[in-house]
Amino acid sequence: MKLLVSLSVAMICLAACAQEPAPAEPSAPDLAANVETTDMPAELALLTWGDLLSQEQPNPTTSIRLGDKETEIVDLWIPETPGPHPVVLMVHGGCWQKAVADRTLMNYAAEDLRQRGLAVWNIEYRGVDEDGGGYPGTYFDVAKAADALRDHAEENDLDLNRVAGIGHSAGGHLVTWLATRSALPETSPLKTANPLPLVGVINSGGLADLETSVRVTQFDCLGAIIDELTGNPSESRENVYSDTSPAELLPVPGAFVSVSGAMDRISPPGLADEIAAKDRATGGSGRAVIVPGNNHVDLIAPGTAAWETQASLLQEMLAPR
Repeated sequence: MKLLVSLSVAMICLAACAQEPAPAEPSAPDLAANVETTDMPAELALLTWGDLLSQEQPNPTTSIRLGDKETEIVDLWIPETPGPHPVVLMVHGGCWQKAVADRTLMNYAAEDLRQRGLAVWNIEYRGVDEDGGGYPGTYFDVAKAADALRDHAEENDLDLNRVAGIGHSAGGHLVTWLATRSALPETSPLKTANPLPLVGVINSGGLADLETSVRVTQFDCLGAIIDELTGNPSESRENVYSDTSPAELLPVPGAFVSVSGAMDRISPPGLADEIAAKDRATGGSGRAVIVPGNNHVDLIAPGTAAWETQASLLQEMLAPR
């Protein structure tokens, strides 16, 4: 999808969100002790999609074709520092709809990580608005793209023992699903052997709990497409969230941090609190980090407090052990 189309639709979505009331503060008092806030200063003005996408867009080191479909492609960003390189598996958002965004939305963040010495494996996938997208196609795509990292690691000097994931918005759902898919039911068509392990995951303004998110995010983003994303129930799959929502597959192996902007109206901070709490309740390490004065765009815009927080978390996850 062309960048101008992605920009225009994304700006429309954000404008619609701007008319909504500010998100409520987390209401569960028992979560308060487990929610972190950054000590960075709040941004003076909230970024818009136009602010981000009007900047000159950097280009990946190379693009790798995984098949014949247009969406079977990965952009690889390789640092100039000596390898083997730790890797960030990156998944873009856009309400699971290609008319809203494709992987190039993450180019700014990917280049920033590359300059920090981290390789980036920025994947593409079919949206629910594309032929074969939704359930199960979207999940097949992200799984194939993630596992393909193994096939290209040696030639690009990538360290498979140090791979962490970050996904923004809808991508937060998908990257958390990638991290938890080893727990998929045996009867699920999405179940695969030996999925790529991740040492940690950042759910960046993500909608990782589909059942909860559909009630609080804007309708056009999730409510309107939830049936396509989760598929229809069947005798062997009565609960459509059982293999599509990471909240059903917890705990997340390794480190798990949900980062939210306090001013995010697409993925309100309460979602970060709740998925982190659910992860801890199942034995995981879930944390919620709320960044004051930042919104949904700030999360993937280098130079903001939200992005600096997440980049530091990724460097921590991928540090040599």
